[in-house]
Amino acid sequence: MFKLRDGTVGLRFTVLYAAAFLACGAGLLALAGAFSGVEFSSVAPAPGQVPTGDPAVQRIHALEAQITDLKAGYARQLLLGSLLALAVMAAVSLLIGRAMARRVLRPLRTITAATREISADDLDRRLAVTGPDDEVKNLADTIDGLLGRLEASFDAQRRFVANASHELRTPLTTMRALVDVAAAKPDVALSTVALADRLRPGLDDVDRLLDGLLVLARAQHGVLGEVSPVYLADVAAQAVTDRATSIAAKGLSVTQELSRGTGMRGDVALLARMVENLLDNAVIHNHEGGWIRVATADGDKVRLVVETGGPVLDQREVDELARPFRRLGVDRTGSDVGTGLGLSIVASIAAAHGGRLALTARPQGGLRSEVALPSVPTAAEVGA
Repeated sequence: MFKLRDGTVGLRFTVLYAAAFLACGAGLLALAGAFSGVEFSSVAPAPGQVPTGDPAVQRIHALEAQITDLKAGYARQLLLGSLLALAVMAAVSLLIGRAMARRVLRPLRTITAATREISADDLDRRLAVTGPDDEVKNLADTIDGLLGRLEASFDAQRRFVANASHELRTPLTTMRALVDVAAAKPDVALSTVALADRLRPGLDDVDRLLDGLLVLARAQHGVLGEVSPVYLADVAAQAVTDRATSIAAKGLSVTQELSRGTGMRGDVALLARMVENLLDNAVIHNHEGGWIRVATADGDKVRLVVETGGPVLDQREVDELARPFRRLGVDRTGSDVGTGLGLSIVASIAAAHGGRLALTARPQGGLRSEVALPSVPTAAEVGA
């Protein structure tokens, strides 16, 4: 038995088609009854009207009474049969109406499913609906045109970010050189040295921001460098080792559950940046004496998990962290360290490798970051 969902176009079409079929069926039955000449009531002769003389006349009247009774019985059977046929037709009308509604809405369901699968990372896809030039095809062509305009807009935005970040590096390098030259002069005033010391951290912050924007634009474009075998466990272990000083400075305890498992193929530099950003996020946005858990697992996908403790977070705010320049409140960050691009870069690098980043607010407090990437055996594993 089929199911109807309230409030859908399919339900309305089903009711409309069923009502139309049922009305046509009822009309046909009414016309059949009208043209059959059957009377649905019989009039029996009154007792005083029954003849009592000639036996032949009495016999004729008796036969007429029998014929009238037979007609009445036939009329009742025809009426009951018509009602039964109408009930069956009502059920059949719903089935036929549902089938017709599904047939009519099938192209729209196909368009909806295809459109839902298209994201900002694959705007080059098109519905490319074929068939007669009707309203459905016009709708699909309109959506394809919209996707084309969105793709052009996203590409222009990414090119602007990449070009602007690249072009800003030259004046930034010039300013850094001028500051260093001014501070290195033998007769420089103390105020100039102090100003240079204050400018250098700001220039370093701008340099990190530009570097992050360049990496983000590269990952969003899906531009991968040399693709080679990568084991996330090895990359994660090296990243933890490289950050031993900053981890010790905050008194953080790090638990490593790294399983080398199945490797994958990807851009080593981008994947290393992805792991480093996850660890930097865990270290920077952590409280003194906190903890970090780093784990890898393999199966149908290669997974990297970085967890931290802390206060309970709002999942709605956590969902926004993968977007550029999004941060949580001061109660978590504790400072303005960071560019706000770290997790968005992680998400873009994961997407460029066919994976995804999932951010979850832990019920006990803190944040769980999980990257899932396609598992691809390396050449050494295939030959083993």
